[in-house]
Amino acid sequence: MNDKILLGPWVRRFLLEHLAAERNLARNTQHSYRDALTLLIPFVAGKTQQTVDRLQVVDVSADLVRLFLVDLEQTRQCAITTRNQRLAAVHALARFVGEHSPEHIAWCGQIRSVSFKKASKAVIPYLEKPQMDALLAAPDRQTAQGRRDHALLLFLYNSGTRAEEAAQVLVSELDLAGCSVKIRGKGGKQRHCPLWPITVVELTTLIAGRSTAARLFFSIAAVIRLPALASTHWSSGTYARRRSRCPRWRQNGSAPTRSAIRWRRTCSAPAWTSTRFAPG
Repeated sequence: MNDKILLGPWVRRFLLEHLAAERNLARNTQHSYRDALTLLIPFVAGKTQQTVDRLQVVDVSADLVRLFLVDLEQTRQCAITTRNQRLAAVHALARFVGEHSPEHIAWCGQIRSVSFKKASKAVIPYLEKPQMDALLAAPDRQTAQGRRDHALLLFLYNSGTRAEEAAQVLVSELDLAGCSVKIRGKGGKQRHCPLWPITVVELTTLIAGRSTAARLFFSIAAVIRLPALASTHWSSGTYARRRSRCPRWRQNGSAPTRSAIRWRRTCSAPAWTSTRFAPG
């Protein structure tokens, strides 16, 4: 059978050549598109009663794509945003096939006619400055871990970075003389963020005696246990009581278990670039 008719060769070219070599998309984006097709192809094969290696391009019809999206929401309990992300991967595959195979342009138009579903945008909460000051005062700065927690919270408050971004910062990426730091974000994007003088002082103490290749916040457990600190109702006493009930890996900085990693929740704080909002 002609390779232009079979779906398999197109998927291989799309994942290995188009996404990686031609567009140079981020690795996470490549994996996301691959995972979407990993779900779609067995679904289509089951509906058409064919093996995955004998599927043709036209077997992935617009009607089957719509059924696939419904199955994502109802069977797999996916959110609308996840459903739209899977559809974006299918659209990208259809566009790639249509651009390189004129006989599939009509099929490409039918697939791309499947529309995205509108999703409500979540309201992003924030903390007022007195609440943020109370949060910064929660860790016990008489201990090494408490000083690290305070420096991490202050760094996140100052720079507005994600927890994952903060975990990747190296000591060499700090410019304490110029009061700035280089942040490596999603998709390989980089940006420079100014640091308050109080943040520079805390980080100077934190990195004393550390090599430039070391991570600024050396324990990933620090980032995972950060959401437990992000309650505006905490005082120093409740911080100590809650910490006494924490799993041992979160107290001694050892590697977390897989179930503990799933426990992590997203925590965000406002990023203020003006020193008017700096603590103190």
